Amino acid sequence: MKLIADTHTHTVASTHAYSTLQEMVHGAAEKGLFAIGITDHGYEMPGGPGTWYFTNLHTVPNRMEGVWVLRGAEVNVMDYEGRLDIPEKDLQRLDWVVASIHSCCMPQGVTPTRELCTQLWLQIAQNPYVNVIGHSGSPAYAYNYERVIPEFGRQGKLVEINSHSFEARPDYIPNCRRIAQLCMEYRVPVVVNSDAHFSASIGDFRAALAMLEEMGFPEELIVNSSKERFCAYLREHTRFQMEGV
Repeated sequence: MKLIADTHTHTVASTHAYSTLQEMVHGAAEKGLFAIGITDHGYEMPGGPGTWYFTNLHTVPNRMEGVWVLRGAEVNVMDYEGRLDIPEKDLQRLDWVVASIHSCCMPQGVTPTRELCTQLWLQIAQNPYVNVIGHSGSPAYAYNYERVIPEFGRQGKLVEINSHSFEARPDYIPNCRRIAQLCMEYRVPVVVNSDAHFSASIGDFRAALAMLEEMGFPEELIVNSSKERFCAYLREHTRFQMEGV
């Protein structure tokens, strides 16, 4: 299976990634991708971008080197009420928003129970600015998948299958498989991403695709498996404008 977009990537603005925005776009062009999402971490991630980064991101062209550029963010979930670390005034200017849990941004001294994490994701599902549920397979933040996954589908959220997790977060793999199984069962669309932190890693979906193909996951539920599916999602759920597409 060939995917046409990588919608979760990081640049030097995240400070623990190693390529500039232009280098990331160039990497996407070299891989023959139709689109790339530039999704640097939100403000509260240690070493995250400065205050004006997302406010000014609209100055980046939405098409470079023949690649459509989604100017977005990977926002940090900050608490069990689903609060995010980028304010609404900035979120509403972005083309693409991935919401993820990173333990360094969550309340310390609070045990992340299944009930609290379920509440968290149900709140995120209601957020109109969030497009993607990022790498939610953490065993430390396990939630009621059977309850929440269908709600993601009802609210137009894409569930991310994060290929980087198979290398960097192997303890996520059993939950990633369970999440994918439920997406298949409930017909909830997913997006497969690299979570690239370096330009050479853009479009590296191998680990995630190997799991999905082994499961017999339907290609029609993978939004970035065709231009038609991807563009249809953008038209229905985002502010992104593709002239001539």
